[in-house]
Amino acid sequence: MRSISNFKFQISNLSDQRGVALVVVLWIFVFLFVVAFDFSASVREEGMAVHRYAEETEGYYLALAGFQEALYRLLQGSVSEGQPSRVRAARADSLEVVDGTWSEGNLGEGLYRVRLVDEGGKVNLNRVDEATLTRILANLGVEEPRRSVLLDSIFDWRDEDDLHRTNGAESDYYLSLSVPYTAKNGLFDAVEELLWVRGMPPELFYGTEGGAGLKDIFSVDSPMDRINLRTAPAEVIHALTGLPLEKSRAFVEERKKLSEKTIADMLKLLGIAAGDAALRQFIFTNPSVIAIEAVGGHSGSAAERQVKAVIRLMGGQRGYQVIRWIDRDMIQGKMENAN
Repeated sequence: MRSISNFKFQISNLSDQRGVALVVVLWIFVFLFVVAFDFSASVREEGMAVHRYAEETEGYYLALAGFQEALYRLLQGSVSEGQPSRVRAARADSLEVVDGTWSEGNLGEGLYRVRLVDEGGKVNLNRVDEATLTRILANLGVEEPRRSVLLDSIFDWRDEDDLHRTNGAESDYYLSLSVPYTAKNGLFDAVEELLWVRGMPPELFYGTEGGAGLKDIFSVDSPMDRINLRTAPAEVIHALTGLPLEKSRAFVEERKKLSEKTIADMLKLLGIAAGDAALRQFIFTNPSVIAIEAVGGHSGSAAERQVKAVIRLMGGQRGYQVIRWIDRDMIQGKMENAN
């Protein structure tokens, strides 16, 4: 009987050991599964990151290709002062590409879009006077008291002193914010600085759907006080004259159809008489400071890259001078969906 009991105990003990071993093996399999899954997920994420980086890099160089192609077309029209009038006319025709509209091109399986914008067709943010700025804000639908706050705050930001205008703001106001900073007390280096100014709503700066925004109206690179009516975008026409935005866009489209453009032709399209005071806001000249924006991306990819440069045409064989160069972050969205 004792032998039988010992035998049963050994069998029971052996069964317990096998059960423990089975549990240990199962835990080992679970651990290996988790490690393998984590490894495969890491490899997949790294592979996607590499693929995305490759797409972004390709988009960047496609944007550069578009930029260089646009710059080449622009410089083809640059001639020396001593050349005959027919050559100068050809230069004027080549500068018609500086109209702010996007054109597309292909390079292999890649796509790029590029546009040229005359900075002289915008309002110089560092030179605009109080009356003009007030009129612009009013034409954009900014009502009191916000209009006065924006007006005074912009001039307080731009002037060199710490004296408050009636509705303005200086460093003491900006330092009291949850993320403190000081007033510029100097000229704007970029139009985007307007977003730091007291009372500036993002929808006014960027514009609403179908509406004009300050980013489309102002420039810090315009070389003159008046607006080049030859290249001014619809948003600027609307802001300066109060002409409805749709009619301003119609004016821009009609302007493209004129074979020979003169200031009289432009004013006639706008409905401005020769003696109208609004005439003092405009000038008619060839663009000299131009922003070139280029966007590139691989066909079928959502990753795009953008580059932008502001250049000054030096005239003749002197070529151009780069005023500023911006490598922009990747842009989300398909190229065909862009405005």
